[in-house]
Amino acid sequence: MGKFLLAALAIVLVIYAFFDAAATPRSQVRVLPKPAWLVIIVLVPVVGALAWIGFGTKRLRPGPGRPARPPRGPDDDPDYLRGI
Repeated sequence: MGKFLLAALAIVLVIYAFFDAAATPRSQVRVLPKPAWLVIIVLVPVVGALAWIGFGTKRLRPGPGRPARPPRGPDDDPDYLRGI
């Protein structure tokens, strides 16, 4: 059961990394070109997927003028509530 779970997690990780790399705009890809990342993720599955997640993409981080989490609805948006 443990080996099955580990194998399933590895497969899910590789699938997630592949589709994340494929959907990421070229402007947010770091270190290598996007096609190279896709090949690495397929040829070196777990290591390539972890490398993509760690080094391959620019993750948006909270900073000045960028909230930690964008508002989900109008009632969560302070600018909207001020205008009411």
